[in-house]
Amino acid sequence: MSVEFVPADPNNGASMSSFRSFLFTPANHVRHAEKVFTIGADVAILDLEDAVAVNEKKEARNKAAEALQRPRCCQAYVRVNAMDTEFCLDDLEGVVGPALDGVMLPKVESAASLLAADWILTQLERRAGITIGSIDLLPIIETGAGLMALEEIAKCGSRIRRLAFGAGDFTFDMNMIWTADERELDYARSRLVALSRATGLEAPIDTIWVDIPNLDGLRASAETALQMGFQGKLCIHPTQVPVVNDAFTPSDEAVAYARKVVDAFTEAEAAGSAALLVDGKFIDYPFVYRAQRTLKMVKDMA
Repeated sequence: MSVEFVPADPNNGASMSSFRSFLFTPANHVRHAEKVFTIGADVAILDLEDAVAVNEKKEARNKAAEALQRPRCCQAYVRVNAMDTEFCLDDLEGVVGPALDGVMLPKVESAASLLAADWILTQLERRAGITIGSIDLLPIIETGAGLMALEEIAKCGSRIRRLAFGAGDFTFDMNMIWTADERELDYARSRLVALSRATGLEAPIDTIWVDIPNLDGLRASAETALQMGFQGKLCIHPTQVPVVNDAFTPSDEAVAYARKVVDAFTEAEAAGSAALLVDGKFIDYPFVYRAQRTLKMVKDMA
């Protein structure tokens, strides 16, 4: 007998969306901007920041607004320039509208800057006649100051639903060497996961992988992020998307085992027991909640 997911625990872990992969593309490259919505990423990000030269910022903004009008089968975000730049306000004014699902805000270092961006989005939503708060605001934590201010950022009462980690700027800011095994990122990753959970946010989104031909390294990085509690990963090349999607999607074996755990525990609980062995492994409520979460994730992805 298969059991439909019903939350058994009111505190059943951090909420999870189905956002496994976020794919960046420069907004000023028309062909890339057209294709990014067809690659298979859960979220396509039109980039106005690092991928765009200063003298191309205005044109990239216009092209992003045009690209947002195209048909697509994924969500569409725009990464604007940081709040302390001369470009951010124009970026937001140029792209906010009914076709925009979210704004990625880079180099967030304080709750004040995040709340200011939230306020601007509210005014632009009102001006555009769209529901207030409907546009997601996704801050990237990519400096030491941002990491140390993470608790106030997560708890400031803004519209944010999840956080993202940017290791490129972070390792530069911290004078770290970004190695292949990424052990130097453990503290930052752990802090993002722990504070997201403690403040009721969704699980965060992990950093990019820069060694594009090394897909085995990407898979290892994604699996590490998954094990640490992230829900997905940022991508910078189309070839990375299927690897990341696969890493963050429960395998057929994992889904079958989750169903087996839920079914077996349901029967045991009906008989008055809250602990049992499944395939030789001890199972009680925390393991059942994890199995239920796996089944819910698969259902949401369907």
